[in-house]
Amino acid sequence: MEPDLILTPRIGASLRAVLDAPDRLAELVTALGSPLNVVVPQQLEDNAASYRAVYREHRLSGDIFFAHKANRSSAIVRALAAGECGIDVASLGELRHALESGFTGDRIMATGPKDREFLWLAARVGAVVNADSREELAELARLIAESGLPRTRVMLRLSAFDSPGVTIASRRSRFGLHAREVPSALDLLDRHRDTLDLRGMAYHLDTTGLDEKALALEGCLLAMREAQTRGFTPSAIDIGGGFGVSYLHDRDEWHRYTTELGNAVLGTRPSMTWHNHGYGLRAQAGTLRGTLGLYPAYRELSGARYLDELLSREAPSLGRSLATLLLENLYDLHIEPGRSLLDQCGLTLARVSEVRATDEGDLLVRVAANSRDISAEDHAVLMDPVLLPERPGEPVGVYLTGNLCLEDDFITRRKVTLARTPVPGDLLAFVNTAGYFMDFAADSALMQPVARTIAVRPGEGGWTWCLDEQYWPVEGNRA
Repeated sequence: MEPDLILTPRIGASLRAVLDAPDRLAELVTALGSPLNVVVPQQLEDNAASYRAVYREHRLSGDIFFAHKANRSSAIVRALAAGECGIDVASLGELRHALESGFTGDRIMATGPKDREFLWLAARVGAVVNADSREELAELARLIAESGLPRTRVMLRLSAFDSPGVTIASRRSRFGLHAREVPSALDLLDRHRDTLDLRGMAYHLDTTGLDEKALALEGCLLAMREAQTRGFTPSAIDIGGGFGVSYLHDRDEWHRYTTELGNAVLGTRPSMTWHNHGYGLRAQAGTLRGTLGLYPAYRELSGARYLDELLSREAPSLGRSLATLLLENLYDLHIEPGRSLLDQCGLTLARVSEVRATDEGDLLVRVAANSRDISAEDHAVLMDPVLLPERPGEPVGVYLTGNLCLEDDFITRRKVTLARTPVPGDLLAFVNTAGYFMDFAADSALMQPVARTIAVRPGEGGWTWCLDEQYWPVEGNRA
């Protein structure tokens, strides 16, 4: 197999320990079905600790709120409730799940689009409402007045910024307010001081760009100053998530793959994808056009290191580092990591159902799962799965297809490299799927079963397990 086609996943110690018991995994899939999600809640604390180390380095205070939408697992939410993290909920269902899993309202941040029921329960339990619009603030104020709810803590979500003399411009979003709308939002809050308690400013940008995020953080600092001149006492800035994960073991593999993908699209080497799919690239008159629409699966900066780099940056127009500006003003810093807090916290198993060759010589491997169960590629993340059990053989390139009667049900549209040719009954382990890939898009299309989830707990004699809904972070729990 050509080495430039290999994308070896990064596998941490927690997931490696799970993979090192392939016979147990095969028994679990036989008993509980394919696909099967496996989560490792204990890894969460290590990931949270890396963020807290950055806080200490910059002498900052504030809270880490897990972005619930990244995973539906009860075991994960309960493990977080037992620790020091808060939780960011973006729906009424997520809010109810957080409460029944052990979170109290003061540790909950309510974000996203909100209907009246969501707003009512958030206010009732004392959650912070991260407001998406002036209309949402007005609706919340009406609910509190009508229902006799307690005064509710709110933050203003800002999603577009500009700064005089600064060339960076943040992209527009359908969520949140432009920084220019802050004065009118403060007018509304001024009229409802008896019901709404402004605690700070927030942003969440759909980008990995450090320059845009630095501009947004500076914009929040300026908005905080404006609020203070109006007699408010805001104390925190919430910078959302988007700190990223590095999914691949080897930087050179990633660079070789993306380079050769371009060559394949141009036709100067054999195709690497189904029907020469270009992931946003195309050939036009012998020239490569378009933009590669892939997540940077190998990242030099991700997770806590990304946060550290952002805080160390100088504000675009205010001067001094962003961390220094936060510290000078005694502001708390809140973050909402989802994907990165779940780094190495889970994997998805799928049983091989069929292996066949096409008339063009391509090898198709159908698994008992589909692209909704394992949606890494749908999120533009490319990495090879692990084939279990280990047996002698030569590396082989295959296409992975799903169990839906749909032409586009590919687990991967790219040819992935397996250690040997698989046979029906083998398992494929897709690692590091806990952040968005294992259940974010899962449904029962064509009446195919949705994956069950189990939680594992490392121990001296190897790991133990229980069903996700049976996991509780207390002594004597079966996991």
